[in-house]
Amino acid sequence: MNKKAFLLLCFLWPALSAMAQMDHLVFTPQWLPQAQFAGYYVAQEKGFFKEAQLDVEIVHPTASEPALTRIKEDKSQATTLQLMEAMELCDFGIPLVNILQTSMNNSLMIVSRRGVSPLEQKGARVGVWSAGFGQLAYCMSIKEGLDYEWIPIASNINLFISGALDATLAMSYNEYYQLVQTGLPITEETVYRFRDHGYNIQEDGVYVTQAFYNEHPDLCKRFADACKRGWEWAAEHPNETLEIVMDVVKKNHVATNRILQKLMLEEILRQLVNEETGQREYRLRKEIVEQANQLMLDNNLIFDEVTYDQLLNL
Repeated sequence: MNKKAFLLLCFLWPALSAMAQMDHLVFTPQWLPQAQFAGYYVAQEKGFFKEAQLDVEIVHPTASEPALTRIKEDKSQATTLQLMEAMELCDFGIPLVNILQTSMNNSLMIVSRRGVSPLEQKGARVGVWSAGFGQLAYCMSIKEGLDYEWIPIASNINLFISGALDATLAMSYNEYYQLVQTGLPITEETVYRFRDHGYNIQEDGVYVTQAFYNEHPDLCKRFADACKRGWEWAAEHPNETLEIVMDVVKKNHVATNRILQKLMLEEILRQLVNEETGQREYRLRKEIVEQANQLMLDNNLIFDEVTYDQLLNL
């Protein structure tokens, strides 16, 4: 080895050594790039993953390869899921572990197009995403005797705008703002917010398979801690976070706009806060898991209880 090569190796050795110690992990959020996942983009952009000795690759799902398919086929090691969706998968025979809970509140709503409360629309044609996320709405509609006709929709609001639907499911951080931007007459009377009616079921959390967790508990903890740092930074620096989100959106050619992403980020950050304590807690609440269990068991969405201890691998 000549002198120049030796000096170059000495210079690069610390970086090469650090790279060799990095643990690789593929993380797939459950939907396309948007402010809903801002904390993870921040953790990547600000180097929080690297500081945790993690080489994290964020791979978004596609129509042919959704997040759950990637998890099942071990193409991704971590994903985000709503609580009731994760419980349904556990009951189906795919044991999952919640390593970080971000959502402390429910964001689901039903928006009516007929100028009345959704509770007054028995038998209404209601849009529900074909990709899922409708478990709570099914349970509520049965309990309230609404006899809705559920119409599968894609990720847009076109059917609702055209008048083909009487009402549609919406997230307070996404579709609701899209509907407001259309100029349709939406009032508090025509919006049913689940969290205001005793259905404040937590939503997004980060999940890994139980097998992966048992094999890599330290890696999972480092990943969860880095994600939490990302969300904390996002809450403290919303303007810079929005810039990071918009960069990710543009790189992935997602059709959206800055105003929508700003509103989404603000609402998602509100969802981090437990309304009862005013704190960002990053934890599953045992009483919420028990309530979700009861709702799903009563309506045959699961057939065996999925316990709080099971979800946290205690």
